[in-house]
Amino acid sequence: METDERAFALLVYISICLFLGGVEEEGGSRPAEATQRPLSPRGSPALGPGVRGGGGGGVSPRGEAAVGAKTRGGRARDAERRAMAALRWAALAYCSSLAVLLASGNFVLDVEDQFQPVTSDETVAVGGTVTLTCRVQDNDNSSLQWSNTAQQTLYFGEKRALRDHRIQLVQSTPTELSISIANVNLSDEGEYTCSIFTMPVRTAKATVTVLGVPQRPVIKGYPGPIVEGGTLELSCHSSGSKPPARLRWFKGAEQIPGRPDVVDPEGKTFTVMSSINYTVSREDNDAIISCSVGHESLQTSDKSMEQRIQVLYKPSVRIQPESDLPREGEKFFLQCVGLGNPEPSVFKWERKEGELPLLSKQDGSYLYFELLNKSDNGLYHCEADNGIGKGEAEYQLSVLEPPPPAPRSTLSPFTASGTRPPALPTSPADRQRRPLGDADADAEDPPDPTAMSTSSGIDHAVIGGVVAVIVFILLCLLIVLGRYLIRHKGTYLTHEAKGSDDAPDADTAIINAEGGQSGAEDKKEYFI
Repeated sequence: METDERAFALLVYISICLFLGGVEEEGGSRPAEATQRPLSPRGSPALGPGVRGGGGGGVSPRGEAAVGAKTRGGRARDAERRAMAALRWAALAYCSSLAVLLASGNFVLDVEDQFQPVTSDETVAVGGTVTLTCRVQDNDNSSLQWSNTAQQTLYFGEKRALRDHRIQLVQSTPTELSISIANVNLSDEGEYTCSIFTMPVRTAKATVTVLGVPQRPVIKGYPGPIVEGGTLELSCHSSGSKPPARLRWFKGAEQIPGRPDVVDPEGKTFTVMSSINYTVSREDNDAIISCSVGHESLQTSDKSMEQRIQVLYKPSVRIQPESDLPREGEKFFLQCVGLGNPEPSVFKWERKEGELPLLSKQDGSYLYFELLNKSDNGLYHCEADNGIGKGEAEYQLSVLEPPPPAPRSTLSPFTASGTRPPALPTSPADRQRRPLGDADADAEDPPDPTAMSTSSGIDHAVIGGVVAVIVFILLCLLIVLGRYLIRHKGTYLTHEAKGSDDAPDADTAIINAEGGQSGAEDKKEYFI
């Protein structure tokens, strides 16, 4: 309830309390003289008609009884007055308590005011948009107004009062006034007032809380690759948050503990810092350490930064044989496989019982055996070095006997009757060496060496056809050439032959030929 209403209620309750304090029982305000009897000239109360004074001032028995009755009636009235006084004091204490509650504002009468504006507090992040709404249940044609934290009028009904283009009217009705503030910054935080100009003026407050959005965190302190067993120290900080943000550390998807956040205020915002310190192992190689900042202004997801770390560690070594069943007389090799960071580049082979076999050869991580022998049996040792440390492994080589040769058959493929004899039983080793396509070779007939294969006959037919076509084309060309030569056989007249008979010399003959003398005999030439 507002101040003016609390003051009015306080006056009402004080009046009630004063009224209760002045109430007494009926007849309680009579003067003391009315309750007392007049005194006799000797200073004693006058006696009633039934009392007669004696010579010595004695009282008769009847007078004594009357005096006792009056005394008992006075005591009853005194008890009643004391009870009423206690009741008045209790009423005064109750009214005083109500007055104190009303004066402090902690007690609100359940009286609904239809003209009282109603607002709500709002929270918005920096750069966002906030909407302020003021409503009343009823309106007596009075205007609603919004004011900012500096008590500057923003909107008076539908009319803009402050030239700030970030502030726009959302809705204006007789019972509602809503405005919006875009691109909110930290200076917009505070209490906004909604007023309705009734008699008296009624107001309501709306608190706008602006959240500072934290910046993307930054990880510092990574020195580069770390040797296994070393200590990794990283720090992370993020600025611009309000209230202070929370920093969390992760290794992959697993959260790891960090030191408590350190908050450094910068004006209205805060910078938050955190750090981690732990010993790395080879399992941490290529691990991703991330720092994530959480804040109530980040509603979708937290902001984070990642740092991939490299861990250097000595190699772990194992020996990989070419085959699990090395046999005498075969080629064979052993490979020394080392897994480390970085990969091992130096390998060393040894034989525990002595020197390496003469027919063995080392090539990097491989140890080759050109021809296995029983004398190659023994324990072989490999050592790999990557500059960070050395790793080693051992392998026991046991050479097996060579496989027995396959038995040879002395029977001919065919018997005298022309049928093939039953196949001899074969060993499991022979069946393993047999190709998959020859699984039923024992049940098939051997090929006839004198018979020509079908593919060979097809090749000869194709070659013969090609040769025949070439010969036919050559014959056709010769016929065409002969006919051409025959058609161009004939006579030809030269310039010298025209008019040469009547001309004395060659020049004159040429001139006569150009003149077109028609009587000359043509000279013919034949070309065969």
